Formats: sequence, C-alpha cells, structure tokens
Amino acid sequence: MNFSNIRMEMGADGAAAGVAVITINRPEKLNALNRDVMAELRQAFEAAARDSAIRGLILTGAGERAFVAGADIRELAAIDAVGAERLSSQGQSTFRLLESMGKPSVAAINGFSLGGGMELALACTARIASENAKLGQPEVKLGIVPGYGATQRLPRLVGRGRALELLLTGEVIDAAEAHRIGLVNHVVPQAELLPFSNAWMMKVLANGPLAVALTMQAVDAGYDAGMDAGFRFEALAFGLTAATEDRREGTQAFLEKRVPRFTGK
Repeated sequence: MNFSNIRMEMGADGAAAGVAVITINRPEKLNALNRDVMAELRQAFEAAARDSAIRGLILTGAGERAFVAGADIRELAAIDAVGAERLSSQGQSTFRLLESMGKPSVAAINGFSLGGGMELALACTARIASENAKLGQPEVKLGIVPGYGATQRLPRLVGRGRALELLLTGEVIDAAEAHRIGLVNHVVPQAELLPFSNAWMMKVLANGPLAVALTMQAVDAGYDAGMDAGFRFEALAFGLTAATEDRREGTQAFLEKRVPRFTGK
C-alpha cells in the first residue's frame, strides 16, 4: 500500500518473513500523530488484519529522536468539544483494532514516546525501548485528558497508583524507569532496537499461530469482562486448540524431541 505519512513494509529492517514493519514517517515533526497519520494507521491495521501472510507487526518511528512525540498540537489547539470527542473515539477504535486483531505487535520505541505515541505503544502486545527513550502522558499539562486509551490501558499495565502518578503529573520518565515499573518489556541500545524486536517477534511466531491468537484473545476477554468470563473463554479456547492439527503436531514433536512444524490449522 502507498502512504504519505507512514511506511508499511514486509521484511523491512531485517524483519523476518511474515512480519510487517510500520514506520511513522514524519521525522521533521518527531513523528507526531495528526489526522492524516491516524487515518493511514487505520488503513494499515485493517490491511494487516485481513492479510494472512502478515503474522506480526513491528511499529517504530523514523529517525532516532522519536517513536511518536505526541499529537499535533496545532490540531488540538483548533478543535472544539464535538470534534475532540469524535477524534478520541476514532483514535480509540484504531488502536483497539491493532490490539485485538489476534496478531502480536511490538512497539520499537526509539526516542520520545509521549501522549498519543505512548498510547499507541500501550496498544501493542509488547514494548521494547531504546536506552534513549522517554515516555509519558503529558496531556494534563495542556489542560486535556488522554484520548486514545491511556486512562484504561496504563492502569492495567503498571497498576492504578503508578498510572495515576504518570497521568496526573504529566511526568516524562526514562527507559530504565519505564522498565522498572513494567511499562516496557525490555531496554536495549539504539542500534539493537529493531534486531531485538524482530528476535522477540520470531520467538512468538515460532509457536502455533492459532494458539497465539486465542491466548491473546483470552487475556483480552478477562480484562474486558472480568475473571469469570475470562475463565470461560480460556476453557473454550483450550478446547478449540485441542481439536487442531497444530495441537497434534506440537505434542507429537515434543514426544519425538524435534522442532514442530505448525501450519495454523
């Protein structure tokens, strides 16, 4: 697909087969999210969800200064209440599409990940940060509330107390602190960010694809509807995977002490 503000490439930057790399490509604006970027991200996520050849996604920002440094402040300064609510709902649904498509995603955080950028990272399955990364939700400093899901995802990830501290102070933290509180999964040198992200993804994609997708959905179900509903979904997913060729291949490969050859069936 052809985009103006993002790049979507299969196997880019050393990524393995089946991995699409999506790069927000506005380095002169520190890859800030405006309406055009958000529209193109939605198109990219919809395409990835439909395409069976895409098994995982790596998201990053162009250049070394920023993953996404936030929203376009000029757009925010001119928006009214009705437009702001619509913008928030559209952004929430776009990031929810990424989160719920059943394909693992990695935010390769190279530099600033602020506001909407951190919300994009929160919607990914895992977050891997370069040592120079800075993360935060500074919206309150602009007199607004985060609009793309941070008030819901951040407490689930780092706990209510830490989330409220970040959300209410607008404090920006470094990669080491983000790792300490569980906001990011790993911190690596800048030069190793994409290779490490790709290696992480390949560990996941080496497993049964149906099992991976259903495991992600089971975790999601429990967060959305509570533990009892999560248990019911988990039991259903366990039963579904037990009937697959992948389950037969995986168990047989284990007994035969060989690497399984999953087909997603």
